[in-house]
Amino acid sequence: MDNERLVYTLDEAFTYVGFGKFQVLLLLYAGLGLFPEAMEIMILSFIGPAIKSEWRLSPTQESLLTTVVFAGLLLGFHHFACVNEHVHLLLGINYLNNKILKKGFYGVALVASLTGLVSAFSPNYLSLVTLRGLVGFGLGGGSVFVSWFLEFVPASNRGLWMVVLELFWTLGTIFEASLAWIIIPRLNWRWLLALSSVPSFAVFLWHGLAPESPRYLCMAGQTADAHRVLEKIALKNGRNLPSGSLLRFCLIILLD
Repeated sequence: MDNERLVYTLDEAFTYVGFGKFQVLLLLYAGLGLFPEAMEIMILSFIGPAIKSEWRLSPTQESLLTTVVFAGLLLGFHHFACVNEHVHLLLGINYLNNKILKKGFYGVALVASLTGLVSAFSPNYLSLVTLRGLVGFGLGGGSVFVSWFLEFVPASNRGLWMVVLELFWTLGTIFEASLAWIIIPRLNWRWLLALSSVPSFAVFLWHGLAPESPRYLCMAGQTADAHRVLEKIALKNGRNLPSGSLLRFCLIILLD
């Protein structure tokens, strides 16, 4: 009898457990991560004319309210890209890297939710522009949800579910338009800003329930933790993992 222990890869494990209830829950949470970004982009179409009329803004000042959000998104996206790159370079050294990454994500998510709410109480134009720029910065990490979710999806289904996930952006724009249609005529733009920050708070508050990526855990040398996550997925989906042991990924960093 062959004494060599059988092993399987992460891709093989996800093929066995398939796409089921576990991934559906992750899809809803990842979609919630994209939802606020779409809302904050759509909201600019509704608050701009109202603020221009109330504060007697010039066309340039009104357009800056939109521009500053996109500038914040660009800076936020660059920030997350740099953080992810640094963490991947440090994988396999210690578990603190993941803790640092999560704290950074908590901080940015908190920035998006708090500044979105506080912007509703802006006393003047300058404070509103500053706060809306910070909202954009916080939402610049929305792409993280896409990559995180796809790491739990079997390779053969990733293209399909990436498209499905992007539908939450469309839902966010529709929801914001509906919210503006209800709020603006009855209250004012400040109420719209405040209520539109609620999904960002939900993303922040529920992030602790999101499981860690088994791929990250394997690459960090925490194969046992990765296996426990896979067991939860298999149990939730009513499937079984392959026989044998999970193959450990080894990341070698070459230094000059």
